[in-house]
Amino acid sequence: MANSANPPSAPGTVLRVRALLPSLPPAEQRVAQRIIDDPERVAASSITQLARDCSTSEATVIRFCRTIELSGYRELRLALATEAGQARGAGLSGREPVGDIDPDDTLVTVVQKIAYTDARAVEETGAQLDPEVLQAAVEAMGAARRIDIYGVGASAFVGADLQQKLHRIGLASFAWSDSHVMLTSAAVLRPGDVAVGVSHSGATIETVNALAEARGRGATTVVVTNFPRSPICAYADHVLTTAARETTFRSGATASRLAQLTVVDCLFVGLAQLRYADSRSALETTADAVRGLRVGEKGRRPPGGPSPA
Repeated sequence: MANSANPPSAPGTVLRVRALLPSLPPAEQRVAQRIIDDPERVAASSITQLARDCSTSEATVIRFCRTIELSGYRELRLALATEAGQARGAGLSGREPVGDIDPDDTLVTVVQKIAYTDARAVEETGAQLDPEVLQAAVEAMGAARRIDIYGVGASAFVGADLQQKLHRIGLASFAWSDSHVMLTSAAVLRPGDVAVGVSHSGATIETVNALAEARGRGATTVVVTNFPRSPICAYADHVLTTAARETTFRSGATASRLAQLTVVDCLFVGLAQLRYADSRSALETTADAVRGLRVGEKGRRPPGGPSPA
């Protein structure tokens, strides 16, 4: 529980509200959405006014505050007012090209909205990523016999990126996106192995089922998701959360993948540091292998050249 005399950093307050939004009851969702849409107005509103604006009760507002680990409405207002002041101090207030893509937006506006949203996804993901959870995931992966990575749709590309990075530093890893193959992979995991599930929503049934199977077999499970109370988190030993916003025109958008790739890079660098000597040697070796060595070196031949006798 947060200390009312020392509220959490304001950016974390709105990020936490956005991450918890899908898991809240309908009445609390209305409160959360009002905070996301206009945090400055909420900071300036009484609890009675906010309850009226959200067509709910003051008791619901108090319950919502406790859900996001604040002691009460006063602490919520203080946190949101702090965020507003920080935004103004950074020169951001009133200039952010945020929101969904509108049908009448010019391409200039579209570019501004996409660029801003993508940049914020990376920045906010880094700001709220829990270093203790990250360290635990790194240590588990560094000691694993094998690492299997599950993701479908846009998350499959992120899983493939993680698998490629892990191979480059000598870690046995496999990325799967077919639901049957994912379950087959999970079924042969055992204690000491690691399964990583990548799902923006945390509700992708194929990934949830694979991770549940892997955990049932004794593997350590790591989840990369935007929503810490999503179904997949029930099967996770370590949850790494992103902070991306998807809207009508931007489902599976670059912002969510960039946020996931930010977490992937943090995992990769953490693992490379943990196994520094082995990782550096493996990176140099793999770089040499793809650099395009000179004709005849190490028995290689140029593409299209004659086969050895």
